[in-house]
Amino acid sequence: MLYNFAIIGAGFGGLTAALRLQKSGETNFILFERANAIGGTWRDNIYPGCACDVQSHLYCFADEPNPYWTQNYSEQEEIWQYMQSVVNKRHLENYIQYQTEIKKLRFDATEGVWHLTDQNGNNHSARMVISAWGPLNRPVLPAFAGIEDFKGMYFHSARWQKNIDLKDKKVAIIGTGASAIQIIPSIAPQVEQLWVFQRTGAWVTHRFNGSISPLMQKLYAKIPLLQRIRREMIYWYNELIGLSFVGHWWFNRLVQQMSVKKLQKEVRDPVVRQKLQPNYVIGCKRILKSDDYYPTFNRPNVSLITDSIASFVPQGIQTTDGNIYDCDVVVFATGFEAADVVMTMQIHGKSGKDLIQLWAEESVSAYRGTTVADYPNLFFLLGPNTGLGHNSVVHIMDSQMNYVMDYWQKLQQSKAKYFELKPFVQKQYNDSIQKAFGNTVWASGCQSWYQNKKGKITALYPHLTRRFRKETAQMEWQDYNIVL
Repeated sequence: MLYNFAIIGAGFGGLTAALRLQKSGETNFILFERANAIGGTWRDNIYPGCACDVQSHLYCFADEPNPYWTQNYSEQEEIWQYMQSVVNKRHLENYIQYQTEIKKLRFDATEGVWHLTDQNGNNHSARMVISAWGPLNRPVLPAFAGIEDFKGMYFHSARWQKNIDLKDKKVAIIGTGASAIQIIPSIAPQVEQLWVFQRTGAWVTHRFNGSISPLMQKLYAKIPLLQRIRREMIYWYNELIGLSFVGHWWFNRLVQQMSVKKLQKEVRDPVVRQKLQPNYVIGCKRILKSDDYYPTFNRPNVSLITDSIASFVPQGIQTTDGNIYDCDVVVFATGFEAADVVMTMQIHGKSGKDLIQLWAEESVSAYRGTTVADYPNLFFLLGPNTGLGHNSVVHIMDSQMNYVMDYWQKLQQSKAKYFELKPFVQKQYNDSIQKAFGNTVWASGCQSWYQNKKGKITALYPHLTRRFRKETAQMEWQDYNIVL
């Protein structure tokens, strides 16, 4: 069967695409999911305290608002249940093929069709392919000397062991990023000892989380306009914070001062405070939101370790100063491969070149983070340079789907086989993106997961999201060659 659209991945991106196709009246599409359930990152990350750092009323499908969020910042289980409820409500199960991992894509220029091969060797065909595999699904597990001799248990935070009991255990957390600051306060009360290994301090701001009362939930359900207003307020507040990243340095200093005051107020020990305070400009690495992370370091059973890890030993972790920290369990909260492409999928375009290999050699790049020259009718949701440091990526994906739908409409109108992006258009766009980083916090000197191994910033968009929404409002004919 020839589908009009094939979607790869049933996380937030894939479901966003499916909902937009369905809304337009398109029914000839299929969604491939390698696991046995939808959800992506919200299915896989089940560690204690896992929650979204974007407010609930903004972190949801634009056309499927949820008036019954129970907290300002929803936890993993609630988000996953919400996604499942939308799938059930919109009967998207009829379009999803589970346990199907697409391993190879090949474009047939004669037919103007993509041929997809799954892990079992089965072949599928589609005119358009939307890749929604997500940027945060490839965990980084550092290779430490001696880890094979460690007698305890260790795992990455994204591979949390469901049945593990940490009560009265000696636990080490390696890393102090977005996952770690949620895990640490959640497990500290139950463990005997918690060693927190920090390489670089993180800027932490107020989260102001809280419950949403049953009364407000009923009002949102009865008067949807109230929820839309709430969503808009959150969005524009986040855009305001974004100004501190993109050249408004007085605002950046203000946000940084507020974070310093939070640290000074919430951590009693001056030595620990000094270790926790970052030595880089706020926003250069991901800003973290937490109400309970800093106070956790006031607990007698929590210790912050800033000496580098030399190796693992049978009983635990040895640092470069010679100290050994006994551990029963080690959790790697060490993030994901986001700026570089590390995957086994092959994507062969019009010329036959493998895009994954090309990106590995040259660095990832796309036009408006969505399309790539030599790979017609292929789209990436949350592709290169579409990540954010201040707002919701759901807004980015919605913007990209505006572009995809306009592209599809024009393809049908022109009766073309495909549109071929002009290479110089992609190059000019990416040159402008890299140039735009010059006056932002991300070019202020720190190293982060926003950068690839060569130091190029490939994960972030260097402007506010309202600009991206305008850039992706429609496909522009002059950017493409029309192939009939």
